Amino acid sequence: MPSIQSPLGALPARFRRSRVLIVGCGDIGLRVAGLLAHKLTVRALTSQPARVAALRAAGTTPLLGNLDQKKSLHRLSGLATRVLHLAPPASHGVSDGRTVALLRALRLRAAPTALVYGSTSGVYGDCAGAWVHEGWALVPTTVRAQRRVHAESSVRFFGRSAGVCCSVLRVPGIYAPNREGGTPKARLRKGTPVLDAADDVYTNHIHADDLARACVLALWRGKPQRAYNVNDDSALKMGDYFSAAAALYNMPVPPRITRAQAALEVAPMPLSFMSESRRMRNARIKRELGLRLQFPDVLEGLASEFQSPV
Repeated sequence: MPSIQSPLGALPARFRRSRVLIVGCGDIGLRVAGLLAHKLTVRALTSQPARVAALRAAGTTPLLGNLDQKKSLHRLSGLATRVLHLAPPASHGVSDGRTVALLRALRLRAAPTALVYGSTSGVYGDCAGAWVHEGWALVPTTVRAQRRVHAESSVRFFGRSAGVCCSVLRVPGIYAPNREGGTPKARLRKGTPVLDAADDVYTNHIHADDLARACVLALWRGKPQRAYNVNDDSALKMGDYFSAAAALYNMPVPPRITRAQAALEVAPMPLSFMSESRRMRNARIKRELGLRLQFPDVLEGLASEFQSPV
């Protein structure tokens, strides 16, 4: 069976001939590279020359290119049999020109066999706390999420028109004690308030290592033009999550305020997360991708920081 360190287990010879391209090789991309680089050829696209050394040290072959500069992407076509696209859209507009530019470049000569796109759970919008499966209607309530919906649509059209197996991963809040900003400590230090129980919203999480493993599995096991919720088994409201985290870290519990107060006191970005409530079903990643969560509970995942390695 696949192990935690190697989600696919020992790769058959035909898979070892695969060439993977990671676009947007940040923290998650580097974790994916760590799972694959010793098994097959991994290339990583970066627009920052200063990152070349770090990407090479992670076992990848760095490629300089910029998703905002179409001509720099022309050589990507035919370089990889499988592509992992984790690059975020630009921070303006309601469409994702970066994804469109990448997809056009990939099909110039020889399109890949499979492409996995890392989207966001924000595409569902506010679901009033309902349990959400992948067939739920997409009703994004922020411009950020609208860009992701456009990217998902572009990826699926690419899959249908170019004959590529494209998978979309809808990802909620990513955490990990060894990830920059990957724990709620900074927010707890600031004393940012949370909503009263009556106004509170459900929130969803995934450990960075489990997300990386889901990316790898989707590259080989994802079904054509298929969406996957990539979240753990937790079903916590946001205020309860931060209160439990405060107890874990022996820090002050955040104050509770009404939604009306939050509109006046909370910054726009965190306020937007307080305006959406959903509980994501994750059966599909387990059934179709075969993902076994290493950290099924977010509080246990945070607590792993204090556990001694075996």
